[in-house]
Amino acid sequence: MTLVHPPAGDRASEAARAALAAARAARAADLDRRLAALLADAEAAGRDAPPATQPPSPGARPAPPEPGSVALAAVGSHGRRELTPGGDLDLVLLHRGRADIAEIADRLWYPIWDSGLRLDHSVRTVAEARTVARGDLKAALGLLSARRIAGDHVLVDELRAAVLADWRADARARLPELAAMCRERWEKQGELAFLLEPDLKEARGGLRDVHVMRAVAASWIASAPDGRVTAAHDLLLDIRHALHEATGRATDRLVLQEQEAVARAVGMPGPDALLSAIAEAARTITYAADQLWRRVERATRRRAAPLERRPVGDGAVEHDDEVVLARNADLKDPALILRVAAAAAQAGLPLAPATVARLAADAAVPAAPWPPAARDALVALLGAGPPAIGVWEALDQAGLIVRLLPDWERVRNRPQRNPVHRFTVDRHLVETAAGAAALTREVARPDLLLVGALLHDIGKGLPGDHSTAGAALARDLGARLGFPGGDVQVLETVVRHHLLLPETATRRDLDDPVTIETVTAAVSAVPGREIETLELLAALAVADGNATGPAAWGPWKARLVAELARRAAAALAGGTPPPPPALGADRLALVRHDGAAVRVNGSRITIASPDRAGLLWRAAGVLALHRLAVRTAHTVSSPATGADTAVLDFTAVPEYGAPPDPAALEADLRRMLADRLDVADRLDRRARSVRVRPGAAVPPPRVMILDDASDTATVVEVRAHDRPGLLWRIGQALGACGLHIRAAQVDTLGAEAVDVFYVVDEAGAPLTDPAALSAVRDRILDALG
Repeated sequence: MTLVHPPAGDRASEAARAALAAARAARAADLDRRLAALLADAEAAGRDAPPATQPPSPGARPAPPEPGSVALAAVGSHGRRELTPGGDLDLVLLHRGRADIAEIADRLWYPIWDSGLRLDHSVRTVAEARTVARGDLKAALGLLSARRIAGDHVLVDELRAAVLADWRADARARLPELAAMCRERWEKQGELAFLLEPDLKEARGGLRDVHVMRAVAASWIASAPDGRVTAAHDLLLDIRHALHEATGRATDRLVLQEQEAVARAVGMPGPDALLSAIAEAARTITYAADQLWRRVERATRRRAAPLERRPVGDGAVEHDDEVVLARNADLKDPALILRVAAAAAQAGLPLAPATVARLAADAAVPAAPWPPAARDALVALLGAGPPAIGVWEALDQAGLIVRLLPDWERVRNRPQRNPVHRFTVDRHLVETAAGAAALTREVARPDLLLVGALLHDIGKGLPGDHSTAGAALARDLGARLGFPGGDVQVLETVVRHHLLLPETATRRDLDDPVTIETVTAAVSAVPGREIETLELLAALAVADGNATGPAAWGPWKARLVAELARRAAAALAGGTPPPPPALGADRLALVRHDGAAVRVNGSRITIASPDRAGLLWRAAGVLALHRLAVRTAHTVSSPATGADTAVLDFTAVPEYGAPPDPAALEADLRRMLADRLDVADRLDRRARSVRVRPGAAVPPPRVMILDDASDTATVVEVRAHDRPGLLWRIGQALGACGLHIRAAQVDTLGAEAVDVFYVVDEAGAPLTDPAALSAVRDRILDALG
């Protein structure tokens, strides 16, 4: 993956930047010569001065000038040979207690001031400098990079050795202090990668962070910045140099009116290319710094217990507060990259850098159309919410996102010339998807919400309206991700109309029938899915607005959008329902099996049994015992199956590792059907043996009673974050309420479950008492709490 897209690799840019670097090197060499000459003249003047007219006071020691007992060192940018035209000259005059050091200093500093250079200076013995460094963190950082310009080599070597020894000895105490100082600076300056007028030095991901990384490396706790970070630093340094030359003053903030001139000075085609290059460099530095600070945190804390390896997903293991590949991970599995990433995000943990590198080098990338497992893993990654952002960035830094989604390259690091927007286009898309994770309970299809959020601005950078261009890309990407045709149409519609609700709500009269008709016409592009599409657009409007920034979203706009969506939903109440799924011939054949029947075929498990209370959730409990995560579950009881026979059709995959022995699973299911297996007891014992670690924050579950969905049953819809035994818990709660599940439609979309149950009471009738319905809702929420 190249560092900058694309200007830094252009010959004009390379030539311009080489000229800037050469100018800095020549200036540093010239300054060194001039400063060395000044020090020599200052010492010579002291030696040639006439003796004092008065004798020294009684007891005073004579302090004749001592050649070789003084040295001049540069710290800061000139110490690193990185001084730009507007930079400060930071010098330390070292000595061994010379009585005439003040006169030497005056003869040194005044000519520098007279030349117009900005000077920061100090006069110290080695002991004094060492004491200052131990008490002042910023002074210590400067002295770590001290470089001799002239004078006594031994003095400078002694200083560097003393400061470095103290720095290493005190690292466990000082590095947390340095981390806190960095966090304070980041909070004040913001993120360099996403600012329209960034501070190249002090913002997060800027030059200062690389200097800090070098200081941390000097403590021996972490490695020095690698070649990519060094290249990113050099690019920012060249841009800072060009900014100083363009403005003629010492400034590190790249304001809009200077960006054209700075872009020309570094050989880039324009301001957008300049900001894109800055974003790339800053993200490289920020990602490396995040890894460094995690290493520092691990190194400076005390461990209470030995490290463990704990499975967090299929192919993924937690180790030392990071997610690494399991030893048996199948690198040929096209879903592995996203499944490991999703496991990390769902656990609220970072991906280990070595794991990211291994995935980038050796793991298979899913071919189009993606297999369902890869698509589900993408949805699970996005559904983790804010923790997904760091994991996504890790994949992006390794070049994996563009390999997974080639159209991502167009929006990657693309600046948005709009002060309302806080982020580049690609980061805005990821932030929107992360924000949409909190709204998955508001929609029937959380997978389409999360993917739609990720793609809603994918058309930016193409000619014409970005919503129209993005809709065509979303159609292609939806097919690439393996969504069915109807879902692809919904995605296309959502991307095309993602601004419909906020723009209509704020620019039209909600009391005008034409306003509502405009919305209902737009969401009717996919017949039978009008309400679903409207839900998606309403949730996306919230996530998009929040990710854009406070200027784009607030309580007033939120109320208008919600009211417009409510009125449009009321107008759509008579929409066309999609047809019900049909029972396949193989399932009908199993029903005709004598007595109870079980069939395990890979991830498909089918049970045909005389219908009875608790059948669904008891079967789900058996699957949970075998560490199988239920992805879908359907129950059918119809004239085709016989009045007293139920067919349960599950799709289930291992939580991690290899799937269970089909024979053992089938045997346990048969024991459950024969009432010879205590599912509850075994699940309780398993739960008590598992160490629970807090993962990513997820929105609370939601339970809805759909009053108008059926005349013959009470329809209960549960939207919740998926976890082992979820279906078991819901079914137990329904059973405790004396309800029988007549039919169920269970779907797990990424990491989000949307489960619908048709339930009746012991008399086979739907519930009508409001108190009883409220009790059912509360019982389920308690079970999921």
